[in-house]
Amino acid sequence: MHSTPVTTTLVTGATGALGVPTVAGLRVAGHDVRALSRRSGPGLTTGDLVTGAGLREAVTGADTVLHLATGRRGKGDVEATRTLLEAAAEAGVRHLVLISIVGIDDIPLPYYRDKVVIEQLVRESAVPYSILRATQFHSFVEALFTGQRRSPVVFAPKFLLQPIAVEEVADRLVELAGSAAAGRVADIGGPEQRDVVDLARSWALSTGTRRPVVPLPLPGKTVAAYRAGFALVPGPPYGRRTFADHLATRAVARG
Repeated sequence: MHSTPVTTTLVTGATGALGVPTVAGLRVAGHDVRALSRRSGPGLTTGDLVTGAGLREAVTGADTVLHLATGRRGKGDVEATRTLLEAAAEAGVRHLVLISIVGIDDIPLPYYRDKVVIEQLVRESAVPYSILRATQFHSFVEALFTGQRRSPVVFAPKFLLQPIAVEEVADRLVELAGSAAAGRVADIGGPEQRDVVDLARSWALSTGTRRPVVPLPLPGKTVAAYRAGFALVPGPPYGRRTFADHLATRAVARG
């Protein structure tokens, strides 16, 4: 009787918001996971994407790499990806899975421009790849409002977002990691396209804040791109967990 060969999978950004559920899902699926981190500790593989220290050792023997890492405000992400790709090509990695963001071609944010460059580096590398673009996480949308804790009102821009649960993105990444390289795969988004003002009111109701939600009609090319729907995924949604579901879970956690 033949046993199924174990896939050795290296995950960058393994200790981040997306990395934690992805690593857990990979282990449940039977992967031998190397959770890359600058830190040392139980269950971690030490390596630095910026300096390259320990990276070649971390990649050697890995069949698959999931590249989920991002620096503070995206700083150094392009160079970190270039360093990773060089190490992965040298080690003979058979599949690199990259997480990216819906709308990066059309929304002129500096962080998004870097993502466009990163995708290009992946496409041009010698490593077979899959690229998954996802909409913003529920936690990111929540942070838009919690970050205004010192404001007497809650400002909300007037455009639609389609937030998705980070766990559902992790599930899709695990599927891709267990499959052959597929290039750019279908974008995924959450189950609802909702106005940010509406999302802010749901957040305010969930948290009990009495501060009024104030629609904010912002000018500029970036907001115009969001209003044009470039951050949305047309067609049937991938995600099932709504922003209200996310808020309910957070409320339980707060006790």
